[in-house]
Amino acid sequence: MRRALLSDIHGNLVALEAALADCEAQKADEIVCLGDICGYGPQPIECVDLIRQHCKWVLAGNHDMTLFMSVAVGFNRFAREAIEWQRSVMQPYWYSFSKTVLRWQWLGSLSPMRLDGDVLYVHASPRDPIIEYVEEADFADMGFGCSQKAQEIFERIERLSFCGHSHRPGVVTQEFHWTRPHLFQDMTCTLQPGDKTLVNIGSVGQPRDGNPQGCYVIHDDVAQTVTFRRVAYDIQEAQERFKQVPRLSERLWRRLEAGR
Repeated sequence: MRRALLSDIHGNLVALEAALADCEAQKADEIVCLGDICGYGPQPIECVDLIRQHCKWVLAGNHDMTLFMSVAVGFNRFAREAIEWQRSVMQPYWYSFSKTVLRWQWLGSLSPMRLDGDVLYVHASPRDPIIEYVEEADFADMGFGCSQKAQEIFERIERLSFCGHSHRPGVVTQEFHWTRPHLFQDMTCTLQPGDKTLVNIGSVGQPRDGNPQGCYVIHDDVAQTVTFRRVAYDIQEAQERFKQVPRLSERLWRRLEAGR
């Protein structure tokens, strides 16, 4: 099985279409999504419909779940305004078409976590599948050994775990060493038998590791490899679509250029 894992699309349809085309070119056997289809971007409806069409299964991200909350807890002003606008165009009313109702019900039914055998899939972190960020700094040794957070994360992993949420891709081994994708030959990490591994798959629609190209991974469970894919897309076209929605802050589309 060569499974493509996408995450953090954030309403960026241009980036999502490019990622799905790359999945097809790579002959992925199936595609799954670790959440945050919504949030930030101008085309959440189109992104949800495309993800439902192409993905075997889907997790809920914190932005997806916030659509169903009265208060956007923990969101900055720009993220809150974006999710409020998205709710206004996605939430069904008594006169809505059944497609709108079913889309909303489907999105609200998603879980932020899935366990398949000894592989754990979460949106955010094995310790907190909804909110907690997993980033490189969490595994830095300042001379006192690994952090309590790092230890507790790995206690919840049986063998392998995939997450998104931070928009910053990387691989962490049970020695608590974070490796950025470009440091692997051909951007491919070979999983070591008997070792625990955590993989942050990055973001399709809002990369924040300094590389503006969308990011996803392909997990080959026969070869026991995880390959990171960076996918170029038409950023200017994506930005133009952001501009068509006045309630989306300029900050949200400006950052696409730098991947920050």
